[in-house]
Amino acid sequence: MTDIKTWAATVTEAVSSVFFGKPEHIERFLIAILCRGHVLIEDVPGVGKTLLARAIARSLGGEFSHIQCTPDLLPSDVLGVSIYNQNTGQFTFRQGPVVTNVLLVDEINRATPRTQSALLEAMAEGQVSVEGRSIKLPSPFFLMATQSPTESEGTFPLPEVQKDRFFLSFNLGYPDRESESRIMLSQAGESRPIEEMQSVCDPETVVRMQEAILAVHVDERIKDYIMGIISRTRADARLTLGVSPRGSLALYRGAQALAALRGRDYVVPEDVKEIAGPILAKRVLIKTEHGSKGLTEAAVIDETLGALEVPGYQEGA
Repeated sequence: MTDIKTWAATVTEAVSSVFFGKPEHIERFLIAILCRGHVLIEDVPGVGKTLLARAIARSLGGEFSHIQCTPDLLPSDVLGVSIYNQNTGQFTFRQGPVVTNVLLVDEINRATPRTQSALLEAMAEGQVSVEGRSIKLPSPFFLMATQSPTESEGTFPLPEVQKDRFFLSFNLGYPDRESESRIMLSQAGESRPIEEMQSVCDPETVVRMQEAILAVHVDERIKDYIMGIISRTRADARLTLGVSPRGSLALYRGAQALAALRGRDYVVPEDVKEIAGPILAKRVLIKTEHGSKGLTEAAVIDETLGALEVPGYQEGA
C-alpha cells in the first residue's frame, strides 16, 4: 500500500498549499475518491467549502465542471439538452456539466428537488439518461457537493435517499487563528493561489489507486465489528432510520481506504472507528422527540461505537 500512501501525501501537499489547516478533511476526500464515492460538505458560508473542493479537483487533473445551484436551475442545465440548429434543420445534443471527471455542485440544497434528483443516477450508476439516451460518465467520476445550513433561507432539504448516495459527509468548521492569518495573507494580493495550482495526478492513476484498495485485507473479526455497529443503529429506539446495507458496505470500503492511506494492507478496528462518523451520521434519522431535545446523528454514532467492545486484533494473530 506504499503507492497509495505516497499518492495521498502528494495530493495532500498540493491541496494544503491553498487550503490551510485541517488535513484530516483532505484525507476524508481521498478516502471517498478511493472508494468511488461522493462527498457532501455542510457548513456556514465562507469557511472554505468551495475552495477545498476546487483544490482537490485541480490536484487530481482530468476534466472539471462547476454547477452553482439556484432555485431556477433546471435538470437540463445539469444533464444536457438538444438545441435546434436553424442552418441544418436538425437538433444537436449539447451535454451538460455532469459529463466530467470531477463535478463540484455548489449549494446543492438551493436547487429544487427535481434538479437534485437529476444527479441521483449519475451518483449511483456512473451514467445519466436524458432524452431517451444513456450517457456513460468518464472514469473516474467524483461529485463534491456543498450544502448551506438547512435553516438558511431559500433552501430545499435533501431527501434521505439523496443523502444516502453520498459516501461520506462532514462539516469544516472555522479555521484556527494561525490558519486564518495565512488565509488573509494569501488572499491579500491580486492573484488567487487556487488559479495557480497544477495537477499532481491524472485520471488513470486515480483508477489504479481505486483498484488497489480492494486488496486490503479485512479479517472476519473486523467484519463482525462492522455488522455490530450497523445492527445497533437499526435496533436503536431513538432512530426512525438505521444504517442501510449501502452504509455497511461504505464503512467496509472506507476502512480499507483508510488503512491503505496509512500504508497498511490490512484493516484494524481503529480504522473502522475513525471513519464511522463521517460515513454513517447522514445515514441515520433521529425521531422528532429526541431531535428536539438536542440529540444529533453524530452523537448517536459516537454512543454506538462506545457501547460496543472493540475486537482485539493484530495482523497474523
